[in-house]
Order: sequence, then C-alpha cells, then structure tokens
Amino acid sequence: MRNSSELQDGYKIYAVSGTNTISFAIDFRNADTKGLLGFGVKRFQHISGKPAIEKEMEGYKVFKDTVKNAGKQTKVSTMDFPVQSFYWDDFTCAPGASFTYYFYPIKGSPEQLDRTLMPIAIDISTETLFGKKHNVFFNRGVASSQAYNRKFHNLRPDLIKDPTLQQKAYSWLSRDLDIAILKFVNQAQAGDTLLGCFYEFHFKPVLEAFKAALDRGVKVKLIIDCKNNASINKETGEESDSFPRLVNLKALEQAKIPLKIDDEQIVFQRCSNKNNIQHNKFIVLNYTNQNKKSEVWTGSTNISSSGFRGQTNVGHWIKDHDTAKKFELYWELLSQDPGKADHDDAATGKTNMNKLRRDVETLHPNFEFSEWDDIPDGITPVFSPRTTPKVLKSYAKMFSSAENFSCITLAFGINKVFKDLIKDNSEINQLSFMLLEKQDVKKEGSKDPFVYVGARQNVYSAWGSYIKDPIYDFVREVSARDLKLSKHVAFIHSKFLLVDPLGPNPVIVTGSANFSDASTNSNDENMIIIKGDRRTADIYFTEFNRLFNHYYFRAVYNNAKKIKKGVVDKKVEENSLFLSPNDEWLTKYEPGKLRYKRLVAYAKMAL
Repeated sequence: MRNSSELQDGYKIYAVSGTNTISFAIDFRNADTKGLLGFGVKRFQHISGKPAIEKEMEGYKVFKDTVKNAGKQTKVSTMDFPVQSFYWDDFTCAPGASFTYYFYPIKGSPEQLDRTLMPIAIDISTETLFGKKHNVFFNRGVASSQAYNRKFHNLRPDLIKDPTLQQKAYSWLSRDLDIAILKFVNQAQAGDTLLGCFYEFHFKPVLEAFKAALDRGVKVKLIIDCKNNASINKETGEESDSFPRLVNLKALEQAKIPLKIDDEQIVFQRCSNKNNIQHNKFIVLNYTNQNKKSEVWTGSTNISSSGFRGQTNVGHWIKDHDTAKKFELYWELLSQDPGKADHDDAATGKTNMNKLRRDVETLHPNFEFSEWDDIPDGITPVFSPRTTPKVLKSYAKMFSSAENFSCITLAFGINKVFKDLIKDNSEINQLSFMLLEKQDVKKEGSKDPFVYVGARQNVYSAWGSYIKDPIYDFVREVSARDLKLSKHVAFIHSKFLLVDPLGPNPVIVTGSANFSDASTNSNDENMIIIKGDRRTADIYFTEFNRLFNHYYFRAVYNNAKKIKKGVVDKKVEENSLFLSPNDEWLTKYEPGKLRYKRLVAYAKMAL
C-alpha cells in the first residue's frame, strides 16, 4: 500500500507498506529545516471496536552528553531522542494492520527540546499476508543483528538449552517463511498432486510435511538433485562428498519417504549434467477438484535450515492456473533427467545438452527486450538452461533502463552484462541499488580488467557484513555462518530484481537464478517476471529496503575500518552511535548526494 500526507509546514511524507515493514520518506524541500534536530514519531494502531493503541516509537541513538554509558541494550523514545533522518522504517508491524503515524519536527537543543511545531500525520495499512494471486514471504535474513543479540544473546539456536527459547529463536529467524511453505504442502488432500523440484532437500519439517501428504493419499512426486559430483582436492588429496546428493538421500531415508511405492516412482533423481546445478526450489499443486485452480510455490529458498533460518530468502506462492501449468510442463521435462549423462562421450553429451536447452525454450522462447512495452503485463515464467544469454541481457537492460530507480540482490557478484550497461550512467538520474553477498572487488588471479561501479554511476551497494568488534560496546554481532546456519552463502541468497518498484507499472523478476551466465545457460533454474502488480512490488521493495539499510551501515563501517587499516575514524564512530547536537546532520541531504536523490525518487511515487 502507498500513501502520502497533506503538506504541513512545508513537509510532506510518503509511505509504502509491505506485510511486516513500512518505509517512510519525509520530503523537506519546502520546509524550514534550520535548527532541526530530527523527528519524534508516534504510532496509533487502529483495532476495530477498540481504542487505538498509542506508542512512542523507539530509537537506539542518544545525544552523547545526555545518556551516559549507552550500550547495546539502550532503547529510548524518539520524542526525546529524535530520528535524524528523512527516511525511517517501522520493522515492528504485523500483516493486515492499520495505523496513523505522527512525525513531530523537533528543534531546540538536546537539553531543551522544542516540540511546538505541528506534527505531520499519515495513515497507512500493512498488506495482508495472503493475497488473491501473489503471496510473498521473506525470512528475517539478518542473523547478524542487534535484535538477535538482544533477544538470544548471539547463541547458536542449536545450543540454546531451553526448548521454548530455542523454538522462539528459530521462529524469529524464519519469520513466516517456514509456516507458509508448510501451509502450501498441508493444503493438499487425498487425490491431489504435489510435484516438487529441489536442489537441497533436507529441512526436516518440510520433509515431514511431504511424508504426511503421502500418508493421507496425496500423489507426491519429487525431483531431487542427486548428482555424483564428488571430487578430489589436488593439494590435499581429500575426496569431497557428492553434494547435495548424500545429504538429500539421507534426509529422505530419515523422513521415511520411499523412492518408489510398488511400481510408482516417488523420487526422481536428477543425475545428468553433474558439472551443473539442479538449482530449482518449486512445488506445483494440482487439485482433483476441477473448481480449484493449480498453484505453484517458487523463490530462492532451499529446503535446508540455512535456507529458512540463515541467509536472506523469499518464498513466492502464486495462485494462478496458467503459471502453475507452465511449471508443471517444466517439471515433466526435468523428470526425464535430460542432458549429459555420466556415460556420454563428449559429442553425445553436447548433443543431449543442446536438446535440453531447446526443449526448455519451447516452454518460453528466448527474448531480448528492446522496448519497455515489450514486457507483457501479468506473469511470465522463464526457465533454464537456455541456448543464448539473451534473457540475462534482458534483465540487465531492464535494470539499467528504469525511469526512476531499480534494486537487485546478487549472491555471486555483479555480472559483466550489468556492468557494461551501467558503467556510463554518470549523466542520468536513474538510481541503482545493489545488495551483494560480498563487496565487489577484483578477483585474485583474474586477468580481466576490473570495472568498478559506484556513486559516480549512481550505483549504491551494500554487502553482507557484520560488526566484529564492539563500538563502545554498542553492538556485538555474529554472522549466519558463525551461528552454523549457513556454510556457503552466509548473508544474501535471495535472487530478485525490481524495476521502478514505486512507479505506476512496477516490474519484479524473482526465482532461483543468480543473474549469472551459469544460471542462464547451464543450470536448471526458474524465474518469474511480474509486471503491473503494485501490492507485490510494495512487499518486495519494503523488504529490500529493510535488508539494504541493515547491511549498508555495516558495509560502510567495515569499509572505513579497512581503509584506515583497522581503525575507524572517530567521526564515523560517533556518527554511528550518537545523535548530532545540532542540525549538522542535514549536510548529508544536500542536493547531489545519495540521500537527496533517494528522496526525489520517493517523491515520484505513484499513488
């Protein structure tokens, strides 16, 4: 949902809500901001038939000389310690709730605050968790956070001895994601069909749900990555296990899901193309009741503990018969284990792989958008592997041609096709936001010239980071990898692209593919392009905003420390901890700076 306030003393507020998060931007360009210390925020939650629940919203920064010994547990009211930003997010919302927010411009001094200016009021409601066509579920994706530290003291969930507290930790990390996929599987009844296609398949609650579905008469058929891809380390001589083959087969055995029942195949082992990845994570649900339309679950979430409780991930439940049927056709193709088999010679293997690519493209042909209007309204499923990189180039064109701004999550770096299109963007006003697993730097040993993209090209990046050392003992964090939740990707595992998400006709690209050459031309992958669905775009945008803001501070802090060889500039330290005692913080919002450009982008929001 989107809304804007009335103009009040030159201020105008823009708000966009998802299911759990509301993002605000305060347009100050016509206001008198001299002496502004920030904004106090009050929230009134409206409940039918009951008085509104009033809450002074909390913050964590204080004026340096006002609160002594501020620490990681410090919480204060924004009415006493105002928000010094023209952006603010409420991460404490629940789905389907209705609110009125009041933003109080506060002037004066830390010792004597002036709250006499009229507040700016804005009404906004969060989206319900379930929609008519698109249901979108994000996990927390921020195990490295002050919130986890305060709630669970950075203990690994599996080491929390209190079973109630342990379950609370798991639930906090997964948020609605695990509940949603279990709901999807559990709705299937006797005679219905569940077609699953998974890379990693060893998260016990989900396997137990599929076993229960089998027991109640649901026709369950699962494609599982079972490639024999063990290898020997040339330096150590050690042999690695086939992954995820062994862990998947062991999990199936423990869940008592048989490979066959009588002569009917239950588990279809994906063994061909052992050098590539069967990277899908989708489920198709077909009902026996002809009045109920087929549905599909997709997204970036592997069926693993780290998928639900560790790195950033999204599950996308689509109630659309045509879309589900296209996924079913893709499932049927993959169930034959097409491509290069272990026994194929080079020529046969190449022939079989090319046939797989052509067969995949019969489901949706190659395309390369030359004009914005070429993108069809509604839902377009796109499957891999493909014969050409045209699809990847189309994603890059979409990203670089946004009218206002675009956002993307990248688990494995910025592909060259994206850089080639944005490296010369210094003369345009379109903003690009990138959320990366790691900082984009030249790879060791690479002979290719490194192309840096940053603020000069209107590109702003955040990457997976956590604060390793206490800043005045304010935060103490660990990563999802340290919590033993993720072995490979610790932070950013989601794969989605947003083009003008706050515009009148937003575009979303989401699914399993990493916007890479391999995910386009080699791996089994699925993506969906959604055009024109504002509700879904608002959910993706607010979650991207939440994650980007979380990691941006940590990335900047750690980068500053790296540049200073382990020592962070005192000003950087104090800016991260304390409020400015005057209006010096406004300099960060001068025309030409990122914060100003971002504000202008919000002000163009389509309502």
